[in-house]
Order: sequence, then C-alpha cells, then structure tokens
Amino acid sequence: MAYKHPPPSGKAWADLARRTEDLGYAVLTMPDHFTDQLAPVPAMTVAASVTKNLRVCALVFDNDYKHPVVLAKELATMDVLSDGRVDIGIDIGIGAGWMRTDYDQAGMQYDSPGVRIDRFVEGLKVIRGCMADGAFSFTGTHYKITEYNGLPKPLQKPCPPVLIGAGGKRMLGIAAREADIVGINPSLTPGFVGPEVIADMSSASVAQKIAVVKEKAGARFDKIELNIRTFLVNVTDDGKGAREKLAKGMGVDAALIHDSPFALIGPPNELIETLQKRREQFGLSYVIVGGDDVESFAPVVAALAGK
Repeated sequence: MAYKHPPPSGKAWADLARRTEDLGYAVLTMPDHFTDQLAPVPAMTVAASVTKNLRVCALVFDNDYKHPVVLAKELATMDVLSDGRVDIGIDIGIGAGWMRTDYDQAGMQYDSPGVRIDRFVEGLKVIRGCMADGAFSFTGTHYKITEYNGLPKPLQKPCPPVLIGAGGKRMLGIAAREADIVGINPSLTPGFVGPEVIADMSSASVAQKIAVVKEKAGARFDKIELNIRTFLVNVTDDGKGAREKLAKGMGVDAALIHDSPFALIGPPNELIETLQKRREQFGLSYVIVGGDDVESFAPVVAALAGK
C-alpha cells in the first residue's frame, strides 16, 4: 500500500500503519518528494515501530536528494530498529527526477537522464558497500568513499531487498542486473504525466518491459520479484462504466484502461481474478495500491491472502 498525503497527527499516522497491517497488507510504502507529505525516513520508522510484521519501503528514494552514505546509514538503522522489515526502494525515473518541480523549487541542478542514471548506479554501489561487512572504499565519477565502515549493519544480509523502478530500456537493464524487486514503470521521460505516459501503461508495453528484464537478468530472473504501482484504482460494482468514464476523461480508449496492469477498476471478485491472471501472464506479485484505497481494496487483499 502506498501512502502520500500526511495525516493530521502522529497518532493518525500510527493508526494508519496499524490499520494497514490489520487489513492484511504486507508493505507500507511512501514517496520521496518535497511536496505535501511526511518525510519518508522518520515516517517509515514510526510505522515500523507500531506494527509487528508490516514491511516499510520508500517508493522510492531519490538518489539525488541524499548522499548514499547518509541514506545507507539511515536505512541500516531502520532495518535494525524494525527487526529486519525494510525494503530499499531507490531509482531514477519515479525516484530520481521525474518530478521536476522538486528540483526547481529546491534550487537543485536537474541533470540529463544519462548523468542521473550514472550517479544512481554509483549510489547503489555505495549503499551496498556501506552495508557489507568491514570497511569500504569506492572511487567513481560522482562519489568517493575511503575506508568507511558503515555502522550499524542491517539485520538483513547482505542488505535489505532492493527495489528499483524502471521504465526505460537502460534502467530496466540495470534493475534486471541489480534489483531483488523490479518495479515496472511507465516511461516518465517527459517529466509529467500526460498522453505519452498514459500510452506507456498499456498491457503490450508492460509485456515488452518485462521481456527486457528477463533478457537482461538471464539466469537470475527467477529470483526477481516483479512489482507494479497501480495508479488507477476504483473498487466499484460498475467497473465497465467507471473505466469508460475514466478513459473519456483521459482521452484514451477504454480498452487500454481495462487491460492496463496499472489499473484495477471493478468489484472485488473481478479484481481478484484480474490480479491472478496478471500474475500468471506477467509474473506481477508485488502490487501496490494507493493510501486512499486501503479500506475499499481490503476485501481483495483478504481473499488473496487466504483470510
């Protein structure tokens, strides 16, 4: 479950985390932006502290916002304090730059995708190096680390599961080689969600992206979990009508919305069947819905979890 808008109080946030766990969700995720949201590290720490089994993950940390040594220390600390319930979500695309306003408002340089990807690859190496046993050194174009022994070390070895979201071919290849969990994203190159991004949410586009992951991952593909963040969720008895209305508003064919793995629109029994089919067809097993859908989507979660 992904949560964005901040609750009115610390109690409300803690209650949301407990409710999320009680309803059967496995993971609570939140974005990393400078907009109207809680900062992910303290919020994730609190969510983990008031639950027993719920995992926490940023969807996703922006590699450009923090030095990877700092982020590695924070994540390792969180993993220790949560008894090993952290997933590391980090990437470029959703994570490292698609929301251009973050960079503009903060006065941060918005480099080309190629530069940000290169920096991200180095940043991931630094994070893993910091979490490995013993001292770590690294010299790259963007980072230089000298005999740094990151402490504490995380409970999950060699480090917590790494989730990398990817939409473009180069990032899909990097995710295939480096990630434990690969998030299939629409291409966010334009820097905003418009017709080009919507078109990249089609079933055919998702299949093509997964094919790239499979090719680049090689033998390790069977060890990768495939993730998708469903942006278009509406639990309703009139699934057909809701899809047609949404499609009209977005200026696309209703068939695209119906088939898109980024959409879950319809009654619970239909959504359960849809998710099962998508797992068989695409291998998607790590599915995220928004915080506004936590209650309405709960029957689907309960049924799939066997509760």
